[in-house]
Amino acid sequence: MTTDTQQKILDAVDAGFEAQLATTRDFVAIPSTRGAEGPCQDMIGDLLRQRGYEVDDWHIDVEDLKDLRGFGPIEHDFSRARTVVGTYRPSNNAGKSLILQGHCDVVPAGPLDMWETPPFSPTIKDGRMYGRGACDMKSGTIGALYALDAIKAAGLKPTARIHFQSVIEEESTGVGALSTLQRGYRADACFIPEPTGETMVRSQVGVIWFRLKVRGFPVHVFEAGAGANAIMAAYHLIHALQKLEADWNERAKADRHFKAVNHPLNFNPGIIKGGDWASSVPAWCDVDCRIAVLPGWSIAECQKEILACVSAAARDHRFLSNNPPQVEWSGFLSEGYELVNSAEPEAAFAKAFGAVYGGVVPDRAFTALTDTRFYGLNHNIPSLCFGAKGAAMHGFNEYVELDSLRKSTKATALFIAEWCGVEKV
Repeated sequence: MTTDTQQKILDAVDAGFEAQLATTRDFVAIPSTRGAEGPCQDMIGDLLRQRGYEVDDWHIDVEDLKDLRGFGPIEHDFSRARTVVGTYRPSNNAGKSLILQGHCDVVPAGPLDMWETPPFSPTIKDGRMYGRGACDMKSGTIGALYALDAIKAAGLKPTARIHFQSVIEEESTGVGALSTLQRGYRADACFIPEPTGETMVRSQVGVIWFRLKVRGFPVHVFEAGAGANAIMAAYHLIHALQKLEADWNERAKADRHFKAVNHPLNFNPGIIKGGDWASSVPAWCDVDCRIAVLPGWSIAECQKEILACVSAAARDHRFLSNNPPQVEWSGFLSEGYELVNSAEPEAAFAKAFGAVYGGVVPDRAFTALTDTRFYGLNHNIPSLCFGAKGAAMHGFNEYVELDSLRKSTKATALFIAEWCGVEKV
């Protein structure tokens, strides 16, 4: 690709950036929490059709996915779950095919009064766009779409097949991405513009979700000693799991990518529900937990360690020793992923990065997970993950930095052109 061609694409990104931000605002304004992603998928489908892409919009059937590697159990109403894929087919097939993927699901906003601006009324100020999903990762998804637009606006068209995929469930199971593979979508490489702070994810953790179900013995509080407090018993188990977390982080010191990361494997009791009455010793307590695992670790073996930890802690408890808790797997059962066998797409991205940022692409050992794992682990499709800077993902006042978003859109556009090839329209 010539310097002149590169510059035409970069100029086209600049020319379309205000329109890109307007579309991003519209996308962020949709409260697409788990089970409510439909309007976002409608919007993506419309955007793809307007651009002339061949659109595949289907309902996800869990029965089709449950036996596939990386599947996580679905507990909520899944009757409206959909995946949307827009396909571009070249008239002259000369380059390498590509999957561009973003997820439209977002995590709950939490107490609205703790946001400076409403989470689903995206606000631009001080060079940032604020809103739930503005960073993670709606701005990246729309950025990839406008990267394709910039190539067209520059008078060019890709010379390879491109699948633009909008998925759900990235934040809880990943079955949206898994559904695209079950549907048969493949490419020579995958690119996911998650907000990585302008770094390339070299290695990422896997994640296990599980639920502790603790049952106690209820009595009136005036005779609390005669009962068994399920909430307090759950805390006993949480403390034991914190020790398992510490053990796993000691093992992580031997990992070639994560040994330089302080405490890469995080355990989090994220939801706790229990009891019925303030003056009754609680008879039940459920705790939803998340813990990370390293690439190469067996999910099944890690599950066994979690069960053994909970069992040992229960044996060391006066009530739980005779009333053992249950452990339910409640979402992610996801392996970690290391980017390997990816020299060709990385070389193409390195050229794009150099033209926009200069220098060498920085690597990152990521203490969260992305959908890249499905492509690399299930089908040996090298899956790159790179995106803009931002902050407060899953927190209050989430934002993406607009200058960084502009640059990452440019890098995405140049990568598509380099990898897929382009010719004049």
